[in-house]
Amino acid sequence: MDDRPRDPRLSPRDAAVRVAAILADGGHVAYFAGGCVRDRLIGHEPQDYDVATDARPDRVAGLFPGARYVGDAFGVVLVRMGGRTMEVATFRADGPYHDGRRPHGVTFSTPQADAQRRDFTVNGMFEDPRSGEVIDFVGGRADLRDRIIRAIGSAEERIAEDRLRTIRAVRFASRLDFSIDPATMAAIASAADDLRAVSRERVGTELRKMLSHSSRARACSLLEESGLDASTLLEPHAASGTSVIARLCPEAGWTTALAAWRSGRRASGTGNGDLRAALMLSSDEIEACLAAERCRVGLEEWLSMPLAARIRAAALPGFAEALQLAEAEGATESRQWVDEHTALAARPGGLAPAPLVTGSDLIQRGRRPSPEFKPILDAAYDRQLEGPITDRDEALQALERHLRA
Repeated sequence: MDDRPRDPRLSPRDAAVRVAAILADGGHVAYFAGGCVRDRLIGHEPQDYDVATDARPDRVAGLFPGARYVGDAFGVVLVRMGGRTMEVATFRADGPYHDGRRPHGVTFSTPQADAQRRDFTVNGMFEDPRSGEVIDFVGGRADLRDRIIRAIGSAEERIAEDRLRTIRAVRFASRLDFSIDPATMAAIASAADDLRAVSRERVGTELRKMLSHSSRARACSLLEESGLDASTLLEPHAASGTSVIARLCPEAGWTTALAAWRSGRRASGTGNGDLRAALMLSSDEIEACLAAERCRVGLEEWLSMPLAARIRAAALPGFAEALQLAEAEGATESRQWVDEHTALAARPGGLAPAPLVTGSDLIQRGRRPSPEFKPILDAAYDRQLEGPITDRDEALQALERHLRA
């Protein structure tokens, strides 16, 4: 049995404070950096902390046994502390960018140079963990006060360095409810088409984060305002496609929000792009969005279906999400559809009760497995869903009668 003491799980901040203290006790400068400083200043509790230091990567690894190099060319080491993992990065200045994503090389440098290489002023501040002092070389505190997302230095240069910064600016502005500095917005709009060259997985990750947040309607509006919608979804630009997502209920999931945005865009003449090609989402995420869209189309004929078919449709993946879409679209029958769905779900067994008759019952009655099984079992299940059959004995008796006939 392992009786060695365990490192208790610390809060994100306490773990980061401990990492910074070990670096400082080792004779190094160590600051909190980036988003955690921004979030604390606006009253949000950061869930992740990054530490920036003048210690070189090999020195960091020496101070923290078990540390892992994850970007040694860029001076980034993963450190484990108090049950948490955080990045510790050496202050650096970036060399030229050649691929629109990463610098060709870096030079270990000073906090001032490190701040200048970052994306937006509100993400470019440091905090001394011991004193709580905010170290701001880029005007981030003023922009936080004025609720502005502004590129550090030249907006054109920052965006050319990493094209994903266009969509990240939109995510920060929508989530924080900030405006985007006009010069930064102009640079984003000018480079909007360049987002097409960015990894579709990276774009999909940013869109997932935006549509998972309560500010998703504003995020989509900013994407359309800047022209990023076309290069995000790989389809024509829409000037006003946010009408449906703006009315979507707050509890709707992010893939339903994506379907809602596409619905509003279709109303303005686009919104039919290939999601698999555009966003590189998981198969489950793609199918969740498309299932909601398919079920939404089927709603138009749903109430005219026989009862069993209506229940089967209501049990399909995406049906509940289709009802959310219909309500957001303002469909005239949406209330009727919701009421019927609620009534069907309240029936004994719910929308998808276990079948009372299975293929094993057919085999026990001398039938060999064949394509004939499906229509026989479908008919038996329909009788169960419609209510005449309420228990297994009745279901088996009805099966016997069907087989004799």
